Amino acid sequence: MADAFSAVTIGPVTLRNRFIRSGANEMMTKDSLPTRALLELHRNLAKGGVGMTTLAYVAVSRDGRTFASQGVLDERAIPHYRAITEAVHEQGAKISAQITHAGSFVQHKELSTRRAMSASGGIDMMGVMMGRFLQHEMTRADMDKVVAEFVATAQRAAEAGFDAVELHMGHGYLLNQFISPLSNKRRDEYGGSAENRARFPAEVLAAVKRAVGDKLAILAKINLMDGVPKGATVEDAIATARALEAAGADMLVLSAGRNIESSWQIFGSPLPYDDMSKMQPGLLSKLQFAMLKMSTPKSLTFHEMFLLEAARRLRAAVRMNLAYLGGVQARDRAEAALDEGFNAIVIARALVHDPDLINKFQADPAFHSGCTACNRCVAMMYGPAGTFCPVTNNALDPALNQMQAAHAA
Repeated sequence: MADAFSAVTIGPVTLRNRFIRSGANEMMTKDSLPTRALLELHRNLAKGGVGMTTLAYVAVSRDGRTFASQGVLDERAIPHYRAITEAVHEQGAKISAQITHAGSFVQHKELSTRRAMSASGGIDMMGVMMGRFLQHEMTRADMDKVVAEFVATAQRAAEAGFDAVELHMGHGYLLNQFISPLSNKRRDEYGGSAENRARFPAEVLAAVKRAVGDKLAILAKINLMDGVPKGATVEDAIATARALEAAGADMLVLSAGRNIESSWQIFGSPLPYDDMSKMQPGLLSKLQFAMLKMSTPKSLTFHEMFLLEAARRLRAAVRMNLAYLGGVQARDRAEAALDEGFNAIVIARALVHDPDLINKFQADPAFHSGCTACNRCVAMMYGPAGTFCPVTNNALDPALNQMQAAHAA
């Protein structure tokens, strides 16, 4: 069996082991700058043994934010992010910035334009709650601007001391709005076939690779499938992976699902929409969560390695580095995935539940995470302290209360 604690090289970067903390939204930024709480979270993850930790959702522009307070890696933010990268490096781990643009998936009113942009025009499903009813189909000039924003953000990530950038191309954000037929209705060379729909995301990645590929590992998170009728399929994901491989991606992180149409597919278990509704003001937000609850399959129950079958199909179709994500809760499961040809293991909720999980895997090969995939940590994202596990309250970590207090302050 493969050794999950062997080193792995991704582009110009070598990790001490095969475990990567997923880019799971922390919501620990204020005025679009990282807080001390965010630093302590990632320091603890590095101390807990991960090979690399990922800062979730670092927007490439202010219009690229999903939430108003979300982090933007602009010039003023570089010293703040550098403090986080230095803290992680002191613990022997590497660190990645997940860089992305929301497109039309925007949940704030601070856009610089009247309409949010997306692959195609039409009804702005998120914007309706903000009084924006239509979205704008991106022109070539819009696309060139977004490419430049991704490149500039990646360059600033290198200056801030990051070891990698992960371009988020899943879950319904802008680059996924091109990949998914649910949102891409274009009739030019960027629409239609799966190959055409992957064209713009591949252009973005190729530009980032040219700019910083000698300094940073270039990863991309993609959907294996959207999980709903007329959405992207595994066959579409294979076409996307081949395009990104040709564009120079050093590794793909394999996820699934869309935030609006199939958020349950991201997690492999129902979300606590009632809890999430309580944390969001306004009737429209509560109506949104009620509709999402109704769309969740009634028979859905969590099982470990819930994306493995789909991931195997993509693994057989490309030669590039792939990271398995989806319900890894034990070391033997991780090593079984490595035996199938995956190059790294990406974990989110089990590390929210216990930041020291990887050290425990190493000390006791039979150790199993206590995470129940209840997804209550997702609801906590909307609270004042940011994402944490309300089941354990991370009680084993005495620094948690300090982190939450620092963030709330």
